Amino acid sequence: ALGIPQVGETTARLLARNFQSWNGFYAAMTSDHAVEELDDIGGIGDVMARAIKDFFDEKHNRQALDRLLKYLDVTDIAAPKTSGSPVAGKTIVFTGSLELMTRSEAKARAESLGAKVSGSVSKKTDLVVAGPGAGSKLKEAEKHGVKIISEEDWMNLIQAS
Repeated sequence: ALGIPQVGETTARLLARNFQSWNGFYAAMTSDHAVEELDDIGGIGDVMARAIKDFFDEKHNRQALDRLLKYLDVTDIAAPKTSGSPVAGKTIVFTGSLELMTRSEAKARAESLGAKVSGSVSKKTDLVVAGPGAGSKLKEAEKHGVKIISEEDWMNLIQAS
């Protein structure tokens, strides 16, 4: 996340998925319309957008990045293959113990299919995958009327994708 205030791993992934290349991201962040472009990305609000833009507005930060890039090989990412994915554009929460795959595998698979994985349930959550021992997130999902499925149902849902 490059030490940018307000930006952690989740936001860094959102930015990478949206811009797909370092050059595209850098060009966007040094443009006059950076804040507006960031605001258009779901999951990035005004405070975070401003923090990212402020970081790139500082000449010494850009110079530090330029020096760092001499030692790094930044790989562009391919756009997720979401065509026909039943979870593309959906926000998913995993809760409880997962027995068929690790949580990080489940998260990576969901993201590769175009879903956003969240750590908490809200009214914006589309789907909760609940394993054994699910607790407060399951209760929140029920409270908000979010669709809840088992890990086995999750595997069946993504199998065809």
